[in-house]
This record gives sequence, structure tokens and C-alpha cells, in this order.
Amino acid sequence: MGTYSILIGLSLAIVLSYLFDLAARATKVPSVLMLLLTGIALRQAADYFDFTLPIPQVVLEIFGVIGLIMIVLEGALDLKLSSDKAPLIRRSFLAAALMLVVQAAAIASILHLWLGVNFQTCLVNAVPLAIISSAIAIPSVASLVGEKQEFIVYESTFSDILGIMAFNFALQENFAQGMSVVTFGRDVVAVLVLAILSTAMLAFLLGRIRLHVKFFLILAFLVLMYCLSKKLHLSSLLLVLVFGLAVNNAELFLKGPLLRRWFRPEQLEAETHQLRSITAESAFLIRTFFFLLFGFSITLSSLINGPLLLQGVLIVAVLTAIRYFYLRYIARTDLIPELFIAPKGLITVLLYYSIPAQHRIGEVGENILFVVILLTGLLMMAGLLLAPEDPEIGEY
Repeated sequence: MGTYSILIGLSLAIVLSYLFDLAARATKVPSVLMLLLTGIALRQAADYFDFTLPIPQVVLEIFGVIGLIMIVLEGALDLKLSSDKAPLIRRSFLAAALMLVVQAAAIASILHLWLGVNFQTCLVNAVPLAIISSAIAIPSVASLVGEKQEFIVYESTFSDILGIMAFNFALQENFAQGMSVVTFGRDVVAVLVLAILSTAMLAFLLGRIRLHVKFFLILAFLVLMYCLSKKLHLSSLLLVLVFGLAVNNAELFLKGPLLRRWFRPEQLEAETHQLRSITAESAFLIRTFFFLLFGFSITLSSLINGPLLLQGVLIVAVLTAIRYFYLRYIARTDLIPELFIAPKGLITVLLYYSIPAQHRIGEVGENILFVVILLTGLLMMAGLLLAPEDPEIGEY
């Protein structure tokens, strides 16, 4: 394939993704779902014409990591913190934490009983399936307003962060011992300290750099800190969330003349608008290529499999039933569209790729991941279609 053919393909992919975004606003069909299905269709066309395009797993992982960072940062830069938001943040955190734990334990128990594999391995494979994908949820709820939208943004972001922490916890060699709690607590403290220090450094650079090119330098530092934290098995996504919230709420955190002189909140506020724009553009670009490539990596024939579809339906049914019970009887909140907006996606795929060989389960592979992602995407579409055009602010 020649250079110009590749450039034409990349350009058409971006144009198509933009059209999907426009269609999503009109139809409430998630643009990510359209990208996945387009990827599958392209794979079918490629197979028909005997065209091969090998996609190394590392390429999907790189797009996925950068896309996850950009999407969470984009969501954090749109959130304003205030004292009246504290109950909403607390309830969304509680919802994300409780449902993650219960859903992961339920799926792990099913895998354990069904396959007879040790429970730790089952839990490692179950955690990715229980995490709500902020990469899909955040852009898909742009049509919602008020607390409904903010609740989903907070819940999906917390689910990503807590999911990574739970995944790392399940991978510990001393998982079933009391020492694992101490190790986990140490890692939480470490990532919080690192988040505060890295946020202070990046905010200082953002307010001080006067060169024309600086935003991608800031983003490069953010990706660097994320990857270094990941190497240390820390919940590095927390760094991204803390940085985005701190920059977008500088006036709230920078109290006193010393902090204001060092970090210049007025300058930060002026720069945040452009940072938000660049982050949104980057998230759109990366999301486009990741989901197209992921869809292209799946063969349709492998999905037309009765047991595979039954397993996917069972997993999604268990996840939805637990979510219904929590929202209906514990949170006592609205079910439409909150019940249906719990998509799986980018973070699920990334964590699956990072499962060590000794914890891999053959029955839980890319195909069942895709079925779960597809089914939860369809449920989200149904929820968005059922949501009223001007939804009332629910009681959370």
C-alpha cells in the first residue's frame, strides 16, 4: 500500500468519525458503536478481497493508553468543583466502588464455578469486565444535562481508576493474605502523593511557559508520568483526573499570596480553554483509530458462535441486574438512562491485554470481550433513546 493510499484512508477515517459524531447527536446511537461496526465491516471487505493488514497488539495498546488519558483529561477539564457538588461526587464514587466490587466478585464466582479455575485468576479476568469505560460513556452522554451527565462522568472515571487499582490488587502474589491490604494501602498513598506533586509541576509549567508550542509538551509530561506510574503498578489514571480537576478549578485550590504568585491562577484560567480544545481534538483522533482498529481485529465468523453469545449475554445480564439492584434499592435514584449507561470498552481491552500469561483463561478472550462491549453499547443506546430530550435532574 502506497503512502498516498494510507493518507487517504486515514483522512477518510477521520471524516467518517466526524459524521458518526453528528449522527450520534441526532440518533443517540453511540459513535463508538458505529466505529466498531465499521471496523468489522472493513475486516469483512478485506477478507473478501484477500487483503491483509496485520495489526500488532502493541499498536492497539498505544492508541488505547493515549486515548484513555485524553478522554479522562477531557472529562476532568469539563468538571467544576464546588461545595454543592460534594454529595454528587461522594455518591458517584460510592456507586462506582460498590458496583465494581460486587460485579467483579459475581463474574469471578461464575467463572470459578463454570471452569473450575482458581478464584484469583477468575477475579483478574472478571475485573476488566466490571469496569465502566469512561472512553465510551463520557462522549456518549454529551446530550444529557445537569447532574445526570455529571454523575455518569464522575462514576465512569472513578470506575476506571478504582478498576485499575482492583486489577493491580488482584494480581498481587499475596492476594488472599492480610499483607495484601497493607501493600494496597501503600500504593494508594504513593499514587496520591505522586498525583499532587506531578499536578503542581505541570500546573507550574502551564502557567509559566511562554513559547508558542507548550500544550503538547504538557501532554507529553502527563503521558510520561502516567507510564512511569504504570510501571510501578500504581493507579496512574488518578494522576490525569487530579491534574484536570486542579487546572480547571485553580481558584479553588490556589489560596494565599504565595501559591497565587507561583502558579498564577489567572494565567492558568486563560490557558485552560486552549488546553481543553487540544485535548478534545486529540481524544477524538485517538478514539477514532482505536475503535476502528479494534473492530478490524475481530472476525465476524468467530462471533457467530452460540456458546460465545450465550456467555456474553449471561455476563451482561448479571452486570445489569446488579446495577439495577443498586440504583433501585440502595441509591434509590432514576433508572433511565442511568441503568443502561455502563458500557465496557477501551479500559476493558487494555487490562485484558495486560493479564499475565499464568492468569489467562482461554474461554475469556478478545471475542467474548467484543460481545460484552457490543451488548453494553446496545444497552447504552437504548438508554439514551429512552431518555427524555430535556431530562429532569435526578435525585442522587
